[in-house]
Order: sequence, then structure tokens, then C-alpha cells
Amino acid sequence: MTQLIILAAIAVFLILRLRSVLGTRTGFEGPPDRVTQTPPTNGAEERPIEVIEGGGTDQDIADHVDVESDSGKALAAMKRIEPDSFVSDFVSGSRQAYERILMAYESGDLETLREVLAPDVYAGFEAAVEQRDEKGLTVDARFIGVREMKLKEARFDDLDNVADITVRFVGELTSVVRDVEGDVVEGDPSEIKRQADVWTFSRVMGSENPNWLLVATGQ
Repeated sequence: MTQLIILAAIAVFLILRLRSVLGTRTGFEGPPDRVTQTPPTNGAEERPIEVIEGGGTDQDIADHVDVESDSGKALAAMKRIEPDSFVSDFVSGSRQAYERILMAYESGDLETLREVLAPDVYAGFEAAVEQRDEKGLTVDARFIGVREMKLKEARFDDLDNVADITVRFVGELTSVVRDVEGDVVEGDPSEIKRQADVWTFSRVMGSENPNWLLVATGQ
């Protein structure tokens, strides 16, 4: 009996020791975090990249352009006015804006276009939609997605705080143009086509209006 008690005590000790090293799983936890070990550098503790005012690497900018380029410096100037991670937010928002504007044009939704386009750009879109309507043409389009997207250029005017950011999109969509009788005159509903666009968005940094307007289009 004494030996059994001693063996049981040793077993309990080993179980507690293993738990202290491995932890416990409840059945609702995710897999353990993967730990990547890196060799020490001169005995100094590794630290994550931080955004430092006046120096350091701003990963929010570096993820999209060279921080030392003219575009990188322009984005840094914008962030001095609005210091949040607005570059990544802008890229995400411009992707949504691309789909919204593209589909509004295809469907002839001038009200939506008026909200997101600069006046001169809107005039061009409006003329194209009206010309299409005069011919009795309608468009049946379906947006598939953005295949490629790249921030090409950023400019900032510190006199009036106007920011311009140019993005290249490659979108995929299906588009069919029909005449007044409903016959297809262009396109194929089963064919996915790619469309490349280079758009420039503009906004006054620090203003109460958070919306960017499309001020220029190209290919």
C-alpha cells in the first residue's frame, strides 16, 4: 500500500509538471500559435516595427509604395494631418469605389455617379449614358471582382492640403448590350472580360468630408 501511494504521488507530480510546460486544451481553443525563433542581434531584444514621428518605417505606407519615393513622402505628409492608418483604409475603400462606380455607369445610375465623381468627370460619364439611352441601348452587367490593384502615385499640395492618389485597377466583369428589341448587339453573358483602368481620387486632408472623389480616369 505504501508503494502504491508513493507511485501515485509521483504520477500526480509528473502530470502537473507536464501541464505547466504544455498548457491545457479545453476543446474550444484554436491551434497553438506558431513561434518563429530568430537569432539574437548583438544581445538586443527584437522589437516589432513602430511608426515613429520624424523617423522609422511606417508599414502602412511601405506596404504600398517605397517610403523614400515621392509618393511615399506625399503619403507621409498626408498622414501628418490624419495620422491613422489611412493608406490601407484608402486602398480598401477605393476597391469598393471602383466596383460601385463601374456598375453605376453600366446601369446608368447617374445619381450615384454624381455623388462620387468630380463635376468634369461626371459630365463625361453623363454624356455617355445619355447617348446610350438615346439609342435605346441597355446594359446587363455583372461585376466579378478586382483581379489586380496597385497604388501607382500619390501627390500632396501642402498649400491647400489637397491629396491626389492614383490607382490602377484590373477588374473582371460580364457585360451585354441590348437594343430596344432586347437583342444582343455587343458582349456575351457567359464571357468574363478584363478591364484595366487608372483612376485618380482626390480629397482635402483634414476636412470634415471623408469622401474621396474620382477626378481623373485613364487606361
